[in-house]
Amino acid sequence: MEKLTKQKVIVYAVKDGKLLVFRHADFSYEEVGIQVPAGTIKENEKPETAALRELQEETGYSTFRIIRSLGTATYDMSPEKAEIHERHFFLAEPTEELPERWNSQEDHDGTQEPTHFECFWIQFERGHILQAGQGALLSAIEL
Repeated sequence: MEKLTKQKVIVYAVKDGKLLVFRHADFSYEEVGIQVPAGTIKENEKPETAALRELQEETGYSTFRIIRSLGTATYDMSPEKAEIHERHFFLAEPTEELPERWNSQEDHDGTQEPTHFECFWIQFERGHILQAGQGALLSAIEL
């Protein structure tokens, strides 16, 4: 089976030595793990713009700024999906104080049922727990 290549963004939002992560509130950790804001780059969308959009959609906050690009990496989603993800990684930070833990939801432009998230901060050095290779470029960040 031929694998489809998709352009994705992954965002490491960091504050005070902590990394912003979330879990899908409607699923167990065993099913979906701990994740960072990430998603598909839309047609004609710049990766940096997609990174900020994904941060807002998944956290409910638009108070972030991109600090810099961290580079790209490829990830094979097999066996879950026949997809290769070309991932563009970014470092971001909040531009105002955010809670330590909060609930949010992504509405998907009304095209499907909302996805519910529980967002929270973990110590940066615990980033190894991220699912599906999302922690691939954490080592590019010096705090």
